[in-house]
Amino acid sequence: MTTKSLEVGNHTETTYFILLGFPTGPAFQLLLFSVFLATYLLTLLENLLIILAIRSDEQLHKPMYFFLSHLSFLEMWYVTVISPKMLVDFLSHDKSISFNGCMTQLYFFVTFVCTEYILLAIMAFDRYVAICNPLRYPVIVTNQLCGMLAGGCWSCGLLTAMIKMVFIARLHYCGTPLINHYFCDISPLLNVSCEDSSQAELVDFFLALMVIAVPLCVVVASYATILTTVLKIPSAQGCQKAFSTCASHLTVVILFYSTTLFTYARPKLMYAHSSNKAVSVLYTVIVPLLNPIIYCLRNREVKQALKKIIFCSRSGPQGDVNFSS
Repeated sequence: MTTKSLEVGNHTETTYFILLGFPTGPAFQLLLFSVFLATYLLTLLENLLIILAIRSDEQLHKPMYFFLSHLSFLEMWYVTVISPKMLVDFLSHDKSISFNGCMTQLYFFVTFVCTEYILLAIMAFDRYVAICNPLRYPVIVTNQLCGMLAGGCWSCGLLTAMIKMVFIARLHYCGTPLINHYFCDISPLLNVSCEDSSQAELVDFFLALMVIAVPLCVVVASYATILTTVLKIPSAQGCQKAFSTCASHLTVVILFYSTTLFTYARPKLMYAHSSNKAVSVLYTVIVPLLNPIIYCLRNREVKQALKKIIFCSRSGPQGDVNFSS
């Protein structure tokens, strides 16, 4: 293996990393390529259809679907940051990635992960207001508030990723480090650094704690209040309707948080074994694939809008978008 590096002062600065990916035989690599390619294309198609359905159907011009469209848009880019390079590596013997390419991939991946944490918390808050304060919902969750929350969500993701990158990109990676992963993530990079990375680890842990713990507290508080409110509803039909509006989002939250929580709460230790790649596949490939399906299966309005698009049926009258319930 050729070492691709530069001599800078007393350090040998790396210009490339090698992504080990999934070391298997050629036949199995081809099988993995086929499976992940199909999954990637299906994920893009599902999320694109949801965005088109929400934009084209007036009945979906509500805050809940406004945030859902942001989630779909986010996950299209979320998988695109990782999947194309991973697919190329399945068919290529050269699994190298440039230093700048690695840092760029890491920056956008961290941005999208952090943004999704916050967005899911915002969606939980929206459900809390809709169920616990239904009469005041149109007054509280206005178009302006939706725009501000969405903008703040993306801004927090970008800012968090930028701060993390300041500390990670300046670490020294001697020679051509072998990254035991299929994409550039924080933990694998910290493991191959040839200098003390404790400061970067501390910053990463603190930011991960803020980005994960604060939204998680919002989600838990929102659903605890929702549960208390729903249990007070006298009719079984009313309870079922209230639960049905939250079931899809709660399922998505559980899937995403459960597969990422321990990975990013303990940055350096999680990649000591190759088995952790399987955990990463869950939240980078499987969860984005399942999320649109979960929302469609549990939501009659989304299913009806999708049928209009898929079967080219006559769409409803178009007008100005109004995100008020």
